Amino acid sequence: MAFGSYKGRVSEKPVNRPDAATSYCAVLGQPIKHSASPAMHNAAFAELGMNCLYLAFEVNPDDLGPVIQGAQSMGYWGLNLTVPHKILALDLVDVLDKSASDWGAVNTIVFEGEDSGARWKPLREFTQSRPLKLRSVGYNTDVGAIVRSLNEDIGLALKGSRVLLLGAGGAGRSAALKLASEGVGEMFLVNRTLEKADAIATEIRKRFPQVNVIAGYPETAVEEIDLVLNATSLGLKPGDAIPLDSSKVDLKKVKNVYDMIYRPSETPLLGAAKNAGCRTANGLGMLLYQGATAFELWTGRTAPVKVMRQALVKNIYGN
Repeated sequence: MAFGSYKGRVSEKPVNRPDAATSYCAVLGQPIKHSASPAMHNAAFAELGMNCLYLAFEVNPDDLGPVIQGAQSMGYWGLNLTVPHKILALDLVDVLDKSASDWGAVNTIVFEGEDSGARWKPLREFTQSRPLKLRSVGYNTDVGAIVRSLNEDIGLALKGSRVLLLGAGGAGRSAALKLASEGVGEMFLVNRTLEKADAIATEIRKRFPQVNVIAGYPETAVEEIDLVLNATSLGLKPGDAIPLDSSKVDLKKVKNVYDMIYRPSETPLLGAAKNAGCRTANGLGMLLYQGATAFELWTGRTAPVKVMRQALVKNIYGN
């Protein structure tokens, strides 16, 4: 199977039919079969008439480094990373963009080449020859996406709010730091491993001392909370438990619940939240906006966001 060239030429017809000049991007994760990213990105490539194809691969964390190197060697324009790879990739890319170093996770990789003038350029710009050198640059496009989605999908003003965040992996860590930077008033960090929540809480206290951050649940279940944000993978699989301890938090005291999971479109957490009268949203908006930013980094083109949204809605909801 050929994995792409450096040409990335514009086609006169809708593509996603690879040939010898096709360029490639991909998402890596474990699990990955639930991913709607290929539908979104391939719709965008087709809309712009670009001879590019976006693939999805299930990759064991132990194999992540070699797979990134392999994609780089084969001329991929870039990669997306999802669970459980976002923190691991911090040590596997050659360069960290400020977005990744600031928020402590990588969800987008752009491959670059060095030209004859010792200038680093995205691989899309090498239309005639192979670069002299290659490197990987790690970005985080998640953090801006989650804030935009919270604003648009549930109308939440973050400043001064009380937030309960579930999960301290790559997505959870980035979200916690970003929400702290947005001026939330109080944040509760809950994770299966308390040490990870403690580590994030300590970092927030150092970087954003104005935020009252606590590793663990509120002291009583009757305390009002503006937002419960699920950044765990609980809800992806049928039969998964709700990632919230109902003895610690009464959903009737919660105003908004956001689940980063988008498939299934209604997780057990979102179902319980709706029954309790909460405003709810899944992760479709976050997926859309992080994907649009990644698309622009890879291609240098303005992402066709409307087309990407339509592709996601069709893929996830079937309409």
